[in-house]
Amino acid sequence: MAELAKRPAHIAAEVVEEKLPTPWKEAWISFYKNRLALVGLGIVVFFIMIAILAPILAPYSFKEQVLADRMLPPSGHHWFGTDDFGRDIFSRIVYGARISLWVGFFSVLGSVICGTILGIIAGYYGRWVDTIISRVFDVMLAFPSILLAIAVVSILGPSLQNALIAIAVINIPNFGRLVRSRVLSVKQEEYIMAARAVGMKDSRILFLHILPNSISPVIVQATLAIATSIIEAAALGFLGMGAQAPTPEWGKMLADSKNYITQAPWTLFFPGMAIMLTVLGFNLMGDGLRDVLDPKMKN
Repeated sequence: MAELAKRPAHIAAEVVEEKLPTPWKEAWISFYKNRLALVGLGIVVFFIMIAILAPILAPYSFKEQVLADRMLPPSGHHWFGTDDFGRDIFSRIVYGARISLWVGFFSVLGSVICGTILGIIAGYYGRWVDTIISRVFDVMLAFPSILLAIAVVSILGPSLQNALIAIAVINIPNFGRLVRSRVLSVKQEEYIMAARAVGMKDSRILFLHILPNSISPVIVQATLAIATSIIEAAALGFLGMGAQAPTPEWGKMLADSKNYITQAPWTLFFPGMAIMLTVLGFNLMGDGLRDVLDPKMKN
């Protein structure tokens, strides 16, 4: 420190900045050292690239039916074989990546926005507002998530968009309670009390101080929730309450092929593997982010 004091101010600041990396830079360094987290990130990036490049990668149209090619096993012409309508399974899985990732990302985005707003309001204002919001969360969490999703889709009608809404709704309590607990802790900090003492408005305190200091666990939970949302979308599709034919949704592909498990097992194997690998990727990446961003997980 004595050496730094003798240097010009701007040079000393640069040295300190080099020795003390920012929290996000430090988090990335820790994440980079986690091999399993990098594997998960690689899997996620792989499926995102497949979804983006689907029109280029798919050799056939996902809805093109060639009844003469029904139930063909994997070959050079059809890498993953064909289904009961003669459609190329590889092309349908490639396009299905778009649907599964779209449902996963946007359902979780809706859950994060709604849950964060409700959690901040409940945790910051407390009293009867907290009681009402918390009891609503408790009622929603009392139901198994898939049953609540089925109930929402039953009311709205079976479709991919309604399945997305249902998945977003059932995940709101998870984010709401997470943010609420974080806000209850952060609002007791001295800098929050100082902000109140100088007359800062509640909206500025919430969005400039409390929300930025509560976002890390939300990022971790969101990453893990994407994996759960993909499974729930596949479950709704399998039950016929999600994507409808000829949409190449992986859960719907499993449902359409369940009667051919002995005759053409490849019709179930490849969609199932796509679901498993995608969920595995998000779970590994989420675990890595939790180790980096959750203070309780740090040594």
